Amino acid sequence: MNQGKADIGLIGLAVMGQNLVLNMADHGFTVAVYNRTVSKVDDFIKGPAKGKAIIGAHDLKEFLAQLKRPRRVMLMVKAGDPVDEFIDLLVPLLEKGDIIIDGGNSHYPDSQRRYEALKAKGLLFIGTGISGGEEGARHGPSIMPGGNSEAWAHVKPILQAIAAKSEDGSVCCDWVGEGGAGHYVKMVHNGIEYGDIQLICEAYNLLKNVAGVKEFASIFSGWNKGPLDSYLIEISSQIFSKMDTDGKTLLVDKILDVAGQKGTGKWTAVDALDRGMPLDLISEAVFARCLSALKEERVEVSKHYQAPTKPLISDKEFIEQISHALYASKIISYAQGFMLMKKASEENKWKLNLGSIALMWRGGCIIRSKFLGNIKLAYEKNPTLLSLLVDPFFIGEIIRCIPSWRRVVSEGVLHGIPMPCFSAALSFFDGYRNKNLPANLLQAMRDFFGAHTYERVDKPRGQFFHTNWTGKGGDVSSSTYNA
Repeated sequence: MNQGKADIGLIGLAVMGQNLVLNMADHGFTVAVYNRTVSKVDDFIKGPAKGKAIIGAHDLKEFLAQLKRPRRVMLMVKAGDPVDEFIDLLVPLLEKGDIIIDGGNSHYPDSQRRYEALKAKGLLFIGTGISGGEEGARHGPSIMPGGNSEAWAHVKPILQAIAAKSEDGSVCCDWVGEGGAGHYVKMVHNGIEYGDIQLICEAYNLLKNVAGVKEFASIFSGWNKGPLDSYLIEISSQIFSKMDTDGKTLLVDKILDVAGQKGTGKWTAVDALDRGMPLDLISEAVFARCLSALKEERVEVSKHYQAPTKPLISDKEFIEQISHALYASKIISYAQGFMLMKKASEENKWKLNLGSIALMWRGGCIIRSKFLGNIKLAYEKNPTLLSLLVDPFFIGEIIRCIPSWRRVVSEGVLHGIPMPCFSAALSFFDGYRNKNLPANLLQAMRDFFGAHTYERVDKPRGQFFHTNWTGKGGDVSSSTYNA
């Protein structure tokens, strides 16, 4: 049996695939590459890969013959059917113990299904989230592998070598868990990313239309030196420095206010609904993109309503308060995301290490930020932490920001500024910190019209009661169930 010389093979030479291959080669690994459009292989070998330990192949048999055993095959192709199509092509050519790694943006139920199907065939599967975009892929992304734990030892040296390193040298890649766990964590990462981006956009809108700010780059650059230090704040400051080709107008002012999305934020929101978890901030971030897409309708509706006429609040204190409101809302976004992962881990028996996940996001990825170090510490101190909002560090940060947070949301409402995520964050916080909510009336109404029963404050949890509210109904209650 011929033994190949490539440590790993990668299929899919789009921008992420090419940069991951170059990253692997830079770290001393020999990589075999294949692409369905074979000309891309030749162009890559003659171009960016020239002189590196990268081997091109023109068909799958030639490609697999280049690989050391167990053969490690990484797919960097479009999520969905293309992944299944390549797996179907590979399976007859692979042997027991070979490993397929899906590094695309796959939905975690698909990864769970592939893990189980390949396990039945004696093949090992890893579904790994990769975050950091083109630059991260080339110089160090955040990598979130999950799937068949037997495969981890065979890919760990490669994935950890090419992954980002945090400021203290820690590797932003570690084993997440079985089945679809890796892509699940990446999905939640993307949901938090949706929330982060929307919160920053709302802060920009408040700065512009309530505080009357005209120069944003220095404000965001300043914010990036404090608690808000993060990749997204950093690139926002750079965006606000980029002029259009006319040299007179900021490029961002020429961009149409219609947001795109690839669906990963929606997956997070739907999963939260399925698990009964209140991820209202991330859900509102998704809906904000949907609302932005209704451009023509918004233009028409705007003709019928005047914005409130309120004087601008052009003082430095209010600008600082916006930063505090943004920071508090960001904490809520991450708190919700980690609550969802905790619930999913319990339901799927994944045993997710939430502190380790915070570390994986500390460098390389889109949501990398300073306070992920504090999240890591919170879960290191207490792995069973109820939520970030009961950790002493975050309690102190939220309490410090509350006055600014309330004022900013109030002023935004009075000025007619849409703040779906600022508002959702504050509303969630007020609901979560409140031991009594008006759901008692809600349950009374449900029992009144549908005999859905209720629990009582003076009886143990789990005992359900029904009342004949009108005297005309019966005493038979509906069965208790939860959607």
